[in-house]
Amino acid sequence: MADSLMIQGTMSGAGKSLLCTALCRIFHQEGWRVTPFKSQNMALNSAVTAEGLELGRAQAVQAEAAGLEPDVRMNPVLLKPEGDTGSQVVLRGIARGHMEAAAYFRYRRQLLPEILQCYNSLAKKSDLMVIEGAGSPAEINLQEHDIVNMGLAEAVHAPVLLAGDIDRGGVFAQLYGTVSLLDASQRRRVRGFLINKFRGDVSLLRPGLARLEELTGIPVLGVIPWMDVELDPEDSLSPVLARNRVRKTVDIAVIRFPRISNFTDFAPLERHPGLGVRYVRRASALGTPDLLILPGTKNTLSDLLWLRQSGLEAAVLSLANQGTPVLGICGGYQMLGERLEDPEGVEGSIRTLQGLNLLPCVTRFAREKVLGRVRAEGCGIFEGVQLEGYEIHTGRTEVRGDPFCRLSSGEPEGCRKDTVWGTCLHGLFDRGAVVDALAAYLYGRKGIPLPEAVSQNARAFREQQYDLMASAVREAMDLDAVKAVIREGAP
Repeated sequence: MADSLMIQGTMSGAGKSLLCTALCRIFHQEGWRVTPFKSQNMALNSAVTAEGLELGRAQAVQAEAAGLEPDVRMNPVLLKPEGDTGSQVVLRGIARGHMEAAAYFRYRRQLLPEILQCYNSLAKKSDLMVIEGAGSPAEINLQEHDIVNMGLAEAVHAPVLLAGDIDRGGVFAQLYGTVSLLDASQRRRVRGFLINKFRGDVSLLRPGLARLEELTGIPVLGVIPWMDVELDPEDSLSPVLARNRVRKTVDIAVIRFPRISNFTDFAPLERHPGLGVRYVRRASALGTPDLLILPGTKNTLSDLLWLRQSGLEAAVLSLANQGTPVLGICGGYQMLGERLEDPEGVEGSIRTLQGLNLLPCVTRFAREKVLGRVRAEGCGIFEGVQLEGYEIHTGRTEVRGDPFCRLSSGEPEGCRKDTVWGTCLHGLFDRGAVVDALAAYLYGRKGIPLPEAVSQNARAFREQQYDLMASAVREAMDLDAVKAVIREGAP
């Protein structure tokens, strides 16, 4: 069986996913067979395996950093929020229905045997399991029957490194307070601290580090710098959607739905030197973009209603009628059609809604989710361009118009009419040729010359980011001490 190392955090957003990704890359570079694992993930930003199964985006990224194909066993439980108090529960890559939080809290204790089965089957073929916790182990209201932090660490006998986020302030209180709320056996399992997202002179921290070690008896094994790397964020709470955008030649506006999902679709557009991407929540902020995108959403009907009530629907229709290009992806594509029907209540209490009527298609929701990776050839402005992507949706869309693309099987996919396009394909822009084709079209509409730069495929870009991150963490972390923790295991 593999050795193990678990990264827990003092809070959500402390950087656990990033640190696990860096460790996966570091040990992969050293020739270890390293496998990521997170027993339970809560996120709307998911990925699809080659088998057509769903897992959290963070574990797909970590697998890639470790030189592996994503495997649903790396994230056996995925919760996709569908409101303030409930989520869709995805077990081993397959959606099993909606569950309210209180009901899931009672149910989760039954999941540990299946989680351990997934873990053990991966550990048999690995040298090291890099395990990511969730939230904080000090959430004392959730400690009973825990399956993702200390409960899992105890079940798989994993030593723990605890990461704190210094960028938010109060990192010493974060770390000291967290271990103080653990019981004695859990505290012994914490073998080191990591201070994450540090900017400045580390020598100024040293008195505080010494005092923290004196108070807790736990060594600080690294002060990790703020890293200017770009990785797919785990969920829509990421600051990626909130940061200020650099104004560029071409203005692309993405509607930020309340339940936006898989917004990482647009990261390759942001990296193009001439394409500026901004996220819009209010009609007053929409303006007159060169391209308007309606992205994916976890609840298409509710977010269509929000679009209508917020005044954004009228603004979208006005722009489309003026000839502004509009692209809908997955749920956004479904909204562009004539009608959306949900006779079984798959998405909630709304049974039918009129769409934006910009595309000649009708969507009907079904309980079984469509999942899969696809290859296709583009039509229209993407004529002749090879497309790759993945599908995650419950709606089946009947189309009477021209297709957006043709799948490798020859089957039409998506819909287009004039300057309005719709497709179910997430990850559409991961191929550089697709970004370049879109840029050429938008630059041509503006009548200005296209930059000579050629877009990089997303996979090659991510590989560079993994190496940069691994280099920074190697330099900042006492890797020999971390390896000793791995060898010695949990007390």
